[in-house]
Amino acid sequence: MDNKIRIQLSVMMFLQFFIWGAWFVTLGTYLLTDLKTNATEVGVAYLTQSIGAIVAPFIIGLIADKYFPAQKILGVLHVIGAVMLWFCGTAPNFNAFYPYVLIYMIIYMPTLALVNSISFRQMTDPSKQFPPIRFLGTLGWIIAGFAIGWLNWEKSGSLDLTFKTAAAASLLLGLFSFTLPATPPLKKGSKTSVRDILGLDAIGLLRNSSYRIFFLASVAICVPLAFYYNFTNPFLNEVGMNGAAGKQAFGQVSELVFMALMPLFFKRLGVKKMLAVGMLAWVLRYALFAYGDTGANYWMLIGGIVMHGICYDFFFVTGQIYTDELAGEQFKSAAQGFITLATYGVGMLIGFTISGPIVDAHQTTGGLHDWQQIWLIPAAIAAVVLILFLLLFKDRNRGVQLESPAPDKFMPATDAI
Repeated sequence: MDNKIRIQLSVMMFLQFFIWGAWFVTLGTYLLTDLKTNATEVGVAYLTQSIGAIVAPFIIGLIADKYFPAQKILGVLHVIGAVMLWFCGTAPNFNAFYPYVLIYMIIYMPTLALVNSISFRQMTDPSKQFPPIRFLGTLGWIIAGFAIGWLNWEKSGSLDLTFKTAAAASLLLGLFSFTLPATPPLKKGSKTSVRDILGLDAIGLLRNSSYRIFFLASVAICVPLAFYYNFTNPFLNEVGMNGAAGKQAFGQVSELVFMALMPLFFKRLGVKKMLAVGMLAWVLRYALFAYGDTGANYWMLIGGIVMHGICYDFFFVTGQIYTDELAGEQFKSAAQGFITLATYGVGMLIGFTISGPIVDAHQTTGGLHDWQQIWLIPAAIAAVVLILFLLLFKDRNRGVQLESPAPDKFMPATDAI
């Protein structure tokens, strides 16, 4: 691959995830402290991610794959997104804020698939060329978090600047996208059905009893996962952690470390144990949050953050590989689209819906919260899912060997969170 193209793709990927990391992590804190919302409204705001995840395949399947070059669609979406982000940062209340964030997430979620598509189309050997470029995306998210923590925007009440910073980066990426290598549509003139878009051709995998258990566990584990996305940053700020967004970025550092170690673990543990360790990590993470504080138990808060690598890599990445192995060549893409829709569409939607009211129900005097009781709820949910999974799932792919995590096996929407 030409060095110029490599640099272009790297810049694209860095900005793509810098934009998301710049505002998404601290969204809950911004809504609770700056716009004076309740926790239920925080859940409603995060719910826009699930709506975007459900809508995204239609934008890609019906527009990008058939009519227009991917880099031009990427440019247009990010320019429009810049406007929406700016309005998010200037909205005076939640009623004014919500339409902007909803439109933005419907616009942004399709760009996750677009940047991958643009990258793969320029590569001669994606398995070797994609990981270093995708690494720049995670680095963008990490730098955004470190910058927010270093600038102390959470404590100074300046989180509106996160949206304005993201808006500037989005405008930059939007304009930059028009200079990217041409990526014309692959399915021009072809017919695309709703079944194709949603990956429903892979629904036959559910006839496999073990995969059916994994599928249901994947949807269920996304319910407690939503608590983490919604309320970790408000929790850390409320208990007095300085530079919470910057500390949370260590979760992405952990993700990179465990991603590199995955082939070693996968070979020794197999599918069932890998998935179980991932779910157990969610139980332990929430327990650490429940009993951690900024005093003697500060290590628990940091430990809960750093466990992100195990939480995400061991369950979700292993699950993607397991899905890929069972699907076979004909249904690989459909299977990944199907499991993504089910988890980050349906599972997260349920989680975002119930987490807000639960947090509101545990509000105490002075607008504070009983975080110990709050975190024990997703811990209990994850524990129940883990126990049922251990009892019912049979590891029939024990012989699968993993050389390295291939880029086309990753769900594009969340691996930088």
